Amino acid sequence: MAKYLCVNVDHIATIREARKMREPEPVAAAILAELAGCKGITVHLRQDRRHINEGDVHLLRHTVVGSLNLEMAAVPEMIQFAKTVLPNMATLVPESPNEITTEGGLNVEAKISEITTAVQSLQSSGILVSLFIEPKMEQVKAARKTGADYVEFHTGNFAEAFERRNEKEVELELSKLQDQINFALKSGLRVNAGHGLNYRNIHRIAELSGIDELNIGHSIVARAALVGMEKAVKEMLKLIGK
Repeated sequence: MAKYLCVNVDHIATIREARKMREPEPVAAAILAELAGCKGITVHLRQDRRHINEGDVHLLRHTVVGSLNLEMAAVPEMIQFAKTVLPNMATLVPESPNEITTEGGLNVEAKISEITTAVQSLQSSGILVSLFIEPKMEQVKAARKTGADYVEFHTGNFAEAFERRNEKEVELELSKLQDQINFALKSGLRVNAGHGLNYRNIHRIAELSGIDELNIGHSIVARAALVGMEKAVKEMLKLIGK
């Protein structure tokens, strides 16, 4: 079973930005999520700043008690920002200007030199580095070559299969994930997972062995809008067996 839950509070900022007001505050949501028992907080500082901004990250760095995971593109601007704010972990992710959400894993194999440079720069400031990738052997091998500390497996294909109620495809995706978790661990990488995980499907991912952290955002924020952040986080923790 996964060891920890990290709550992504991006979409608290999405609600704020809908009206360009001061509330709701991602920092307040993060405090409530940690009080409810999550291990850490994740935010994605996008290049288009559509939700989280630099000020949010600075405030979170001073208030998050557990681990702060900063998702970001592997570009010089973001790398320099991360080296200034010093999150516990930086997760390098792909970005497309018109995407609604991250559409897939980072193609480390195709950009190994660029990503290796980013990994080394971040690590030189004492930041753990994770690469958000598809559960594919060639991507795990490439991730290992960069010297990254972690990989975070993209669980979107599993989540989509689950929503289609295609049990055969669900089992296939779970098998792929477990195989690549095992391979990553044998390669000396630690493993996180996330994308598309929710209250309906999380029990299937939580059954996999070898995952350190599950990163979940939209589903928890959506639930929190109805029942409050504390209850939403505690319900998710119960489902993952924590």
